[in-house]
Amino acid sequence: MKINVYIATQQLELFDDAGKLLRRYTVSTAANGPGETLDSHCTPRGKHIIRARIGAGQPENTVFVSRRATGEIYTQELGAQFPGRDWILTRILWLSGCEAGFNRSGKRDTMRRYIYIHGTPDSVQLGKPYSHGCIRMRNADLIELFDLVPAGTAVEIFG
Repeated sequence: MKINVYIATQQLELFDDAGKLLRRYTVSTAANGPGETLDSHCTPRGKHIIRARIGAGQPENTVFVSRRATGEIYTQELGAQFPGRDWILTRILWLSGCEAGFNRSGKRDTMRRYIYIHGTPDSVQLGKPYSHGCIRMRNADLIELFDLVPAGTAVEIFG
């Protein structure tokens, strides 16, 4: 399995080991565009792997803070109560860079920047840059992807 993310088109594609396209999803990457630097709020480019899969078995719309389920389930009412919160929902695929000096180590480390593929409220429009660096997906799409990919899956992000 391999995942490609295309910042220019806001698409994520899943391929099998033979290179056959299995799924295509609309996503949202960083409002600040591509970039690898700590605190830039940009989506890092290059070769990555899924270092950790978090949230298996949790209900759709489970709220995560610091990679832990809070016990909350996202609703529009909860969103209205906390309008400034960056909602990380349903599942987390935590990315780790594979290219030393580019997206791994020091101030350019994807994993230390807490860059994930994660769910977002259904009210959020996908297909345009909007996130703080992560790759946001529809919750149902993320559950499907999560169930298909193991830890260690290659992820390449194109600018």
